[in-house]
Amino acid sequence: MKVTAVIAEYNPFHNGHLYQLRTIRTAEHADWIVVVLSGDFMQRGIPAIVDKYQRCQMALANGADLVFELPVYFALGSAEYFAQGAVSLIDKLGVVDSLHFGSECGDLSLISDCARIIASESCQYQSLLNDFLKQGCSFPAARARAVAALFPEKDTDTLLNAPNNILGIEYVKALLQRNSAIQPATLARKGEGYASDVLDTDYFVSANALRSALEHSATAAAASPHVPANVYSLLSQQDFLFTEDFSEILLYKLLRDASGKDAFAPYYDIGKQLSHTLYRHLPAYLSFEDFAMQCKSKNLTYTRICRGLMHILLDMTQENADTLKHKDYTQYARLLGFSEHGKHLLKAIKANASVPVITKPAMALKQLDGAARMSLQADLHAADIYDSISQQKRRRLTGQTSAILRCNELTRQLITNF
Repeated sequence: MKVTAVIAEYNPFHNGHLYQLRTIRTAEHADWIVVVLSGDFMQRGIPAIVDKYQRCQMALANGADLVFELPVYFALGSAEYFAQGAVSLIDKLGVVDSLHFGSECGDLSLISDCARIIASESCQYQSLLNDFLKQGCSFPAARARAVAALFPEKDTDTLLNAPNNILGIEYVKALLQRNSAIQPATLARKGEGYASDVLDTDYFVSANALRSALEHSATAAAASPHVPANVYSLLSQQDFLFTEDFSEILLYKLLRDASGKDAFAPYYDIGKQLSHTLYRHLPAYLSFEDFAMQCKSKNLTYTRICRGLMHILLDMTQENADTLKHKDYTQYARLLGFSEHGKHLLKAIKANASVPVITKPAMALKQLDGAARMSLQADLHAADIYDSISQQKRRRLTGQTSAILRCNELTRQLITNF
């Protein structure tokens, strides 16, 4: 019996994701599909447009059998940390045979070759990487140039500048470093790139394009042609959250902590350089996205800054991130949902997993200790922040709707009386 895992955000689930799950089931002949899903915050430093339970339901309705939550420290991590956390969870379930991921190139051999070079951490690779970093390159750019120098006969420029290729390399690298028996497999993306905001296409649109359309229209109608019918039904019943909805609470957190230019350095993936930048630009703060753009520079990417700001907002520290890395990343498998077919696999996971399987977080919090308890507390805190902002937005929108209805009723009365 074959068990295939997928690492996903589904923000939101769209037809491209459906194509992948169907391919896994038919072409890859998987008996079960396990999804490791980011919780309420995404790897690019943004919130999910709808909460993890809604996105879990989307996955289960379209082919997934089991959905586990990727802890927030990894879900909001760099590509490397994201991959290490997710792959460690998949490996520790004890039943997964293959890891399936989408990529722009669709070339597993090329992805694996690059992963081996990076995983080897050879002196030559490290020397090249450090040279490019000293020249002012961001880490992703420095790594791409180092690999290109070691791999002149391959088109690594394109490979290492495409986000799904980069994640694929990190997944394979993590499997190699763990000496895991899980086999990687990739599927070439069809349609616009991951970051594209183009909706008018004959192929699959990106989740980024769907989020952009949903943000500007504030209704699910724009997504209708690009998502399964059951996903459209779920989206039609939801209010959507976006980065700007977190602007006020982020400003409060930054002002509360801004005791000096090094004040933000202890937070996860901040350090002194970014802390100084944030402190310097804080007086000009207007909104989350505007502030991130103000702080952007040659070696500080917009996405890196957004992740860092979310780390500050959610009280995520570098010390805790380092502890999880030292303790081999994921400490538990938190179940978000399962299908009827998935029940049978869940029994096998509980019997074979090397980490506890959590179905009741409140009870688990009393039983866990050390790094596992710290990680679960961070997940629950992130969910509380997300839910709080979601409820505030819902009340605000409800209030606005009520005001509009009252205004319309008064208008009708005036017209009638006239």
